[in-house]
Amino acid sequence: MTPAILRYSAFTTDPAGGNHAGVVLDARGLSDDAMQRIAADVGYSETAFLSPRADGDLDVRYFSPLAEVSFCGHATIAAMVAQARAQGPGDFVLHTQAGRVPVTVDAGFAATLTSVPPHTAPLDAADLDVLLAALAWRRDELDPALPPGLAYAGAWHPIIAAASRARLADLHYDFDALAALMAARGWTTINLVWREDEHTVHARNPFPPGGVVEDPATGAAAAALGAYLADRNQLPASRALTVHQGHDIGRPSLLEVEVPTDVRDGIRVNGTAVEIAAD
Repeated sequence: MTPAILRYSAFTTDPAGGNHAGVVLDARGLSDDAMQRIAADVGYSETAFLSPRADGDLDVRYFSPLAEVSFCGHATIAAMVAQARAQGPGDFVLHTQAGRVPVTVDAGFAATLTSVPPHTAPLDAADLDVLLAALAWRRDELDPALPPGLAYAGAWHPIIAAASRARLADLHYDFDALAALMAARGWTTINLVWREDEHTVHARNPFPPGGVVEDPATGAAAAALGAYLADRNQLPASRALTVHQGHDIGRPSLLEVEVPTDVRDGIRVNGTAVEIAAD
């Protein structure tokens, strides 16, 4: 029997904006192949499959149209807003392939996820050369204050900071070349950013491993960015920032990031989600 499939858009209050996600609130009994088929049929960058546990927690798996992914921030926000609308707001605990992810949904149906403990790592110089070539970006177009690096908060993302908003806006990349590099390195998206000021970041996220040219909102990448900025002592005093994503492709999204003093406690990403009406 085909389960009920909900469709939500995360990090927005407008169904035409944000990042769309499929949500299955009860995936118990579905095989891996069945979940993959459903995700492909839904056609969004990810679909979240929830399986309620006896202890009240939830097992969650995420599938893009092409493959399973370990963690997906926007689908988590979408799924937990959907869950809260079904059973009421509150605190939830998700068990993902990346680890344990607490989520709180407030009375206004805004959701805050807390990532698994993040990590950062250097980006290999040869990989950076291949990456920039695929993007058709030059090294002198990068922000010297934010050198390229890798960060993880449930999934690995290279973080590449542009020196100007114009450079970020002009994105035409070699899909196959970037997909091959990302598959070889296990990267989920490329987090391309431009820092407007210490509190405000604009982001774009190519996502060829999911068969998607660009992700309109990427919660896992926003959390990874928080870890990256903390590692480089580039956070504002408030340790909070706003990430604008999706504007360049007509899908504006808003992600709020909070970084605790001890990043091992996990990065918090907040956003709203709205149901997409059936055709």
